[in-house]
Amino acid sequence: MPSTSDTTPGRGDAGAPARRVSVDPQGPVLVEGPVEIALDDGTVARSDRFMVAVCTCRRSRAYPWCDTSHRRRERAAAPPEEGSPS
Repeated sequence: MPSTSDTTPGRGDAGAPARRVSVDPQGPVLVEGPVEIALDDGTVARSDRFMVAVCTCRRSRAYPWCDTSHRRRERAAAPPEEGSPS
């Protein structure tokens, strides 16, 4: 596991500030931006936002960015029928 004293060649700029990443077990990975993501097909997706939500479930229509498609869809409870015993 890399530490703050990691001096492995080719591992980015040692003087650059580290990016903060927050992992939510029920949602996306939040990364302080700007962010570039190298995709499987070789393309690079870039966001200049200050905070980026990266999709981990692959259900997003805006992949690799999260559009909250991972959230379970719940139907509203049906109103009670008139004349039914409570």
